[in-house]
Amino acid sequence: MENPSEETPAKWESLPSWLLTQTANHAHRLVADGFSSVGARGYHYRLLATLEQFGPASQAALGRRSGIHLSDMVATINELADRELVERAPDPADRRRNIITLTAAGKRQLRRLEKRLAETQDELLAPLSPEERQRLTELLSRLLNHHNRRTGTPDEPRR
Repeated sequence: MENPSEETPAKWESLPSWLLTQTANHAHRLVADGFSSVGARGYHYRLLATLEQFGPASQAALGRRSGIHLSDMVATINELADRELVERAPDPADRRRNIITLTAAGKRQLRRLEKRLAETQDELLAPLSPEERQRLTELLSRLLNHHNRRTGTPDEPRR
């Protein structure tokens, strides 16, 4: 006789919290691997996308807008500046502060990262139809917004 525990899933395997956690682990791995394949990290994407959306900004403003903690911001900017994807220059209004600007090479890298991100989204959501993907995104957004409001947490992207 077969072991019944091998036939019946554990109770927790049908809990939404467990399913979300397991799916989030897969999502994180897929995105990290996708960015790594083009020599980047999630922080790189977030910083480049923030610069493209909002334009040149101070490190503090970039941290607020991207959700990257200031302790990680300097290292991320250094990595991107070393690859000439961003430029760092003193702020003419306050020479103690740097203004970070997206370069043409940074825009090209952002396009590569967006392409990889789209591919990883497709891989993650492969078993779902376009309508199901849209509905899942709406439901997850509603959950996240609800819990962010309850805890006072700003809508902050994660690593």
